[in-house]
Formats: sequence, C-alpha cells, structure tokens
Amino acid sequence: MKDTRGYRIIQAWLEEKKFAPFTFQEATWAAIAKGESGLVNAPTGYGKTFSVFLGALIRFINENPDNYKTRKKNGLRLLWISPLRALAKDIGRAMEEVISELGMNWSVGIRNGDTTPAERQRQKTHMPEVLIITPESLHLLLAQKGYPSTLSNLQILAVDEWHELIGSKRGVQVELAVSRLAALHPSICVFGISATIGNLEQAKEVLLSPLKKSGVTISANLDKKMEVLSIFPDEIEKYPWAGHLGIKLAAKTLPVIENSTTTLLFINTRGMSERWYQVLLNEAPDLAGAIALHHGSIDQDLRIWVEEALHTGLLKVVVCTSSLDLGVDFRPVETVIQVGSPKGVARFLQRAGRSGHQPGATSRIYFLPTHSLELVEAAALKEAMDRNVIESRDPMLLCYDVLLQFMCTLAISEGFDQAVLFNEVRTTYCFRDLTQDDWIQLLSFLTTGGKALQQYDDYKKVELIDGVYRITSRRMAMRHRMHIGTIVSDVMMKVRFISGGYIGVIEEGFIARLEPGDSFILAGRNLELVMVKEMTALVRKSNSPKAIVPSWEGGRMPLSANLGRMLREQFDEAGSGSSNKDEIIALRPLFDLQSELSHVPKANELLIEQIETKDGFHLFVYPFEGRLVHEAMAAILAYRISRIMPITFSFAMNDYGFELLSDQPIPVDDSNVYELFSPENLFQDIQRSVNSTEMARRKFREIATIGGLIFQGYPGEQKKTRHLQSSASLLFNVFREYDPDNLLIRQAYQQVFDQQMEEVRLRDMLQRIQQSNIVIRFPERLTPFCFPIKVDSMRENLSSEKLEDRIKKMQLQLSK
Repeated sequence: MKDTRGYRIIQAWLEEKKFAPFTFQEATWAAIAKGESGLVNAPTGYGKTFSVFLGALIRFINENPDNYKTRKKNGLRLLWISPLRALAKDIGRAMEEVISELGMNWSVGIRNGDTTPAERQRQKTHMPEVLIITPESLHLLLAQKGYPSTLSNLQILAVDEWHELIGSKRGVQVELAVSRLAALHPSICVFGISATIGNLEQAKEVLLSPLKKSGVTISANLDKKMEVLSIFPDEIEKYPWAGHLGIKLAAKTLPVIENSTTTLLFINTRGMSERWYQVLLNEAPDLAGAIALHHGSIDQDLRIWVEEALHTGLLKVVVCTSSLDLGVDFRPVETVIQVGSPKGVARFLQRAGRSGHQPGATSRIYFLPTHSLELVEAAALKEAMDRNVIESRDPMLLCYDVLLQFMCTLAISEGFDQAVLFNEVRTTYCFRDLTQDDWIQLLSFLTTGGKALQQYDDYKKVELIDGVYRITSRRMAMRHRMHIGTIVSDVMMKVRFISGGYIGVIEEGFIARLEPGDSFILAGRNLELVMVKEMTALVRKSNSPKAIVPSWEGGRMPLSANLGRMLREQFDEAGSGSSNKDEIIALRPLFDLQSELSHVPKANELLIEQIETKDGFHLFVYPFEGRLVHEAMAAILAYRISRIMPITFSFAMNDYGFELLSDQPIPVDDSNVYELFSPENLFQDIQRSVNSTEMARRKFREIATIGGLIFQGYPGEQKKTRHLQSSASLLFNVFREYDPDNLLIRQAYQQVFDQQMEEVRLRDMLQRIQQSNIVIRFPERLTPFCFPIKVDSMRENLSSEKLEDRIKKMQLQLSK
C-alpha cells in the first residue's frame, strides 16, 4: 500500500502539515485499499475519522492516478452515517478542508433533519462524493424511487460512533440499511468507527453480519492521558440527599472555569442544565456573553451558533447535556466538569474526551458530586479507568416494529420481492432468528391488517402487484416518510415569542400543567406563558423570580452494572479502612457513622436495614444495581413477603438501594432471607408482582408508532400524547383479545422485561446474592445510607422548598 500513488500523496500532505500517521490509521488505509471491512477502535482525539476518510481518498486516487484532481461528478463514493446532527457539520468541515488542500473536485453533502428541501433536491440530481447522513435520513433515502441508481457508485460505508448506536433501535436501522446496501453492492466496504466498549468483537460482528465476513478489528493501542479531579464540599454531610449539593458547589467551579480556555459543564438532564446556567450567571455576572446553554430542546440556530462559537474560542463555558457527548472536535475545550453521577464508565470517558481533543493532549475532567455519597462514584470511576473496565452494549434482537417500518420504506420506493427480502433481512444480527412463520405474519399484517385489523382499510398498506410488494397510495407513502425513525418521545410543542422569534421546544405534558401567566425557563430565558395556539406555546419575557424549571421525560438514567460492581468494591475498602483514595478519606466521618449505626457492606455482602420510625416499619436493601433493577426487585420482594403474611407496602428507590415501608413489622430475618432473594421462579414472580400488562401497554405505544400503526399527525397539528396513548391502548386491547400471538404484543412484553426491568441483570444480581453474605441490621434511627432513599420517597408529596425545610429538621434531629 505504501508504494501506491494515493498513499504517497496523502503522506506528502501530512508531512507538509507536520503530521505523521498513527499505525492504526495506516492499517485502516491498507484494509480499505484492499476492499476489506472492519471496525476501527481508538481513543477520542486520535484521528479515527481520518483513518477511514483518508482511506477512501487513497482508494480513489489509486483508481484514478492520472486524473484524480480533475475528475468531477463521480457520484456518491463514501456514505458516512453519523448519529448526531452536531457531528455532521464538524466532520464535513474537516473533510472539506482536506479535499481543498489536495486540490480534488470532491464535494461533501450533509443530509439530516436540518437539511433544506432545496439542498435535498440538489443532492438528488447531483450526488456529492461524500454524504454525511443520520440513520433516519438514510432510510428516507431508501424510500425514494430510483435509490439504486442514486447509490450506484457507492464503494464505502462508514458508521461513526458505532458504540453509541449499537444496542438501540437506531442501531437496528443501521443493520437493515447495511443489509440493503450489501445486497446492492456485494463488494461494499463497511467500516465501523468506535470508542472503546466492553464487547468490541461482538460490535463488529453485529455491523458486518450482512456481509457474511468476519472483517478486521483495528485497535489503536494508544493510551489517552486522563486526569480526574474531584470537587470536594467544605463539609461532608453525614446525612446526604440527592441533587441539592451540586448547586451549592457552583461557586467552586468558577476558578476551574477561569483557569481554562473553554469548559464544558455536563449535566445529566435538560431541566438541571437550565438551572445551572442561571446559577452560574448569578454567581459570576461577568460571564454574560461568554456562557451558553446547549441541549436538544433549544432552537437549532442557537445550537449551531454555540457550536461555531466553541470552535472559534468565543465562549468561556457551555452548560450542556448529552447533546455534546459524541465526537465533536472543539479544540479550545481544555476542561470538562461532570455534575453528578455519569451513571456509567463509558459515558464518563466519552465526556472526558471532549477536552484535550488532540493526540498527546491530556483530557481533564472534574467530578462535582450532587450529594456526598457520589464521591464514592468518583473513586469507583478512577478505579474503573485504571483497570479499563468498560460497559458492553448488548445488541437488540427481533425488533419487529423497526422491520415493519423498513418493509414499508422499501414498498414505497422500488417495492420488494418477499422471498429475496426475507433472506436479506436474516443476514442481520438482529433478525438472524426470524422464522418463516413470523415473516408471513408480518407480510399479512401489512397487506391485510392481520387477524385483528382486517376490517380496516387504513391497515391494508401494501399490495402485491406482479409478485412485488408495493405501497401505491400517495397519502400512505407521504405519511410513512414523515414518520420514519425510531425515537419516540412525548409530543413536543414549539415555544415562540408572541412578538415573533423561535426559542425551542418543550414537552406538551409540561405546558399542559401551566396556566397563562405562569413563568418557566427555557434556553436560559425567563418566559411567561401567554397562550397555547396550534401546538405552539406563545410567550413573552418575564421578570418573575418564581420561574419553573421544566422537567423532560427520560432524565433519570440507571447506574450501569460495571459502575455498580466498582462501587461495591469501594464500599468494601471504605468499610475496612484500607482505601487511600482522597474521596474515601474525605468521607471517613460518614462511613464511621454508618459503621456505628449499622454496617458498611463488603463487596461480597448484601446489607439489609430494618428501622422503625413514626412513619412505620422500613426495610432498606442495598444491592448497588441501579434504580431499574431496584424498582423491579422491590416489587418482587413485596410480593414474596406478602405470601408469608398479608401486608401492604409503599416503595422508594435510588441507584444504591430501595425501601419497603409498611404499617406493620416486616417478616424478613435469617430464616427466610435467602429464599426471598432467590432467582427461582423469577419470571413468574415478575409477572405476578408488577403490572407487566400495564407496562407493556405503555411500551406498546412506542412500538405501534415505529411500526406504523399510529399516525402522529401532520406538521403543526400533531396529535396530543393522551390521544396517541389511547389509540395505542385500544390497539393493545384488540390484539390481546383477537390476536394474542401478535408479534408486536410479544415484543412489548419482551422489551419491558429486557429494558424496564433489566431482567437479565436482575437474575445475575440474585445469583450473586445467593453466593454472598446477607447482613441484617436493626439501627435505632436512619443511617447515612438510607437517608437519601428516604428523601426520595418524600419528593412526590412536597414542593422543593418544603422538602428542603423538612430535610434540614430531620438532619438536625439525627445529629443530636
């Protein structure tokens, strides 16, 4: 490869810029030049993008050594799938710079939800050589008539940030697109680009499955220097509670921000990012003009301005959410501050990598706890990074809703032969176990509405014409194109000033709770609701000191299994006094009190605390497995105890443990505790203990929307969430009664067990507990470990002001 013209030209260009390629980049170039497929794995900031992009240029130059500069209108050569719109602009800018400096006539196009209709039309008539596209927009491309000719010159498919897509329905969209492109171009070169995940080889297998090749794994084997620094409160609270401490420590971030060129301050939720933006401005008014806010509900133009200002170094600090998680290259960013638990090692590494985003630079990240115990997570994260303990992303299986959508996508463009498509779809990892019977049911569902809906013409979407399955209705085709995608959220309302000017979007459910005259915060602005008109909230500026911070759905991510395991190890060290980590040493007063009142569990122990207060009888359990597992376990434990004696409970949980509260003593002791935490009959007990039917009913809304059973409405007149939910509930009931073996019903239950209850992780936890020592303690009062769970149980009944007052009184009483 080094003897080729393409390699020599790229090498000369790099030398001119005083760059030298990494070994992994050269290995990728060689693989692409030979037409191989694979997965590139390298730390953030080491040029993963250039490993694939420059490989595509080398291959083109080698194929056209004499006229590679003058050749125009070469057709689409490189299709680049990127999960985030913010990434597309950044990658496109970097690619255009290289093409220009090499003097080539290639053009780079971007196609996503922000691309104008005029630009899409230009791309249709004259495809750029490189097209950067989201998974949704790629499926929209496959929904166009004549797409095989549009893609006729395609040679290379790059899937960026594959570690972020795998394990989601967007990843399944990518798998199906790869299967279609591989059928069109059997020799296509497919390369995934990934940061480190625990199951790297499996991630490669999932992506390349349709090619029927194992492919190559190219790892950089480069150490990325990471510096993790904890921000400590002046006084460690012995009775911590979640959320409040972060804001109190806001002043401690100011020296960090002042001493850095640019800082990204990551918050887990959009609502808290709005609060932090206001708090930082109040603490440091001189930041006005140098501070910005970035999250998914802010107007696109403002987000783009923030990203541009980050590139040029205009901003001192940006308060952001996961909207800036992925590989956006902002070189002026010197420091990252993570507020609160990142919930996983991989996410923490990803965010740390936003700073020092260049080879050899150190990524510096500060951890700011939102309550004292989160300092243990900082210690756990450091340990996990030292030992390279990274989460795996399990691929999704048999997502029938995504497959139904894909079949309709092909039916409105070129149509499909069912036998050919069945074999094609079965080449994907997701659908490799798809049976002929299930396939026939899917076809029947699209052509006749299936057993339950055959009386309704709206569900007879696809027709069989001369052996080809097609959608001929223009209305049906338009409706399908409008709703291609797998991200289903609550209906979003636009927010505009009544005088004109777009601010962003907010969930309909939040606005529905407000009255005209109420104030709320969005995009860092204090706004007063004037009226709601045609799915738009019209507002004016407000000076009210009592503005509500919106809460968006899905803000509470569960603790990952890996981070939970590392936490248990840190508590083990804390209990034995053997830890030399600053965070654990700082928390010594809290651990001493926990030991005095109860016990600090070792890694091979499960701690259970039984406490009686004026509220009743409390049972606190600490598995450290994340709130979803704890929620399911609390329900199962309550059900199993109720079989011993009639008793009712209320539940509360956080990422560290859960509480059962009853008005009578709870019969858990050494004689029955292992049986109560047994994995035996787990599946049946889940079904009996939780309302799995109701959970499946709510999950079915997402599945029905993706699968095309529910039409969400035309732009500007979207259906309200409650209407969508009632439509989904009605269909759910119809299927349960008249078509109980329906694939979408089966999928709804499966997703509830896999995602909402994390059934596999729950079973693993119970098996671990069977091998552990269960320690039961009877403290005379609340302990530092149970206090945050107790506070969480009070949140729903008290306003934030009343909650804070109540907690201060409790802390004073407990400290006496």
